[in-house]
Amino acid sequence: MRLEAITWDRLVDLLAERLLDLDTADGAPWLRVALDGAPAARPGDLAERLAEALRVRGRAGLVVGTEGFLRHASVRLEYGHQDLESYYSGWYDTGALWREVFDPLGPGGSGRVLPDLRDPVTDRATRSPYVELPPGGVLLLHGPFLLHHWFPFDLTVHVLLSPGALRRRTPEAEHWTLPAFDRYEQETDPAGTADVLVRADDPRHPAWRG
Repeated sequence: MRLEAITWDRLVDLLAERLLDLDTADGAPWLRVALDGAPAARPGDLAERLAEALRVRGRAGLVVGTEGFLRHASVRLEYGHQDLESYYSGWYDTGALWREVFDPLGPGGSGRVLPDLRDPVTDRATRSPYVELPPGGVLLLHGPFLLHHWFPFDLTVHVLLSPGALRRRTPEAEHWTLPAFDRYEQETDPAGTADVLVRADDPRHPAWRG
């Protein structure tokens, strides 16, 4: 795997410029971008920086995190707080993501997106208002395991951590989740299938392929 050293600023600029020239695969008026990575890789930070880079270029970017679409605790924790199968396949409400995010941004969609559904801390409905993403706007969805749900992304970015870096940067109380990321690598190969790969073992000195 050959990667090129880059700065975060340069990476964000290159991604923003690429999105300005990118057409959607299905003719929808909105681009849909995945910022895929484990929580320890902080893909949400990259999504926020990319949204700002798009803003200064005159394009609207809407950042949505999958942590705002967790299933109710009674459902996702039905088999215990550390059930790997549930974490890997059942914690995130993919049906709600389709209904509230992807369908409105598909061909013939309204552009009205619900940015979150449930507070991950309180487990209560957020009651957030819908957001109108104008035609030409860009959805920036960040979270783990995004590339095995068949979401209609127009560009996929995977933020990679080596197993050692992933363990070091994951809080000890969450180390039980680490085998789920091993499984994701084996079953989905996000490093090999994403359009853009960013390696962030050292958060000060990323490298990329794209």
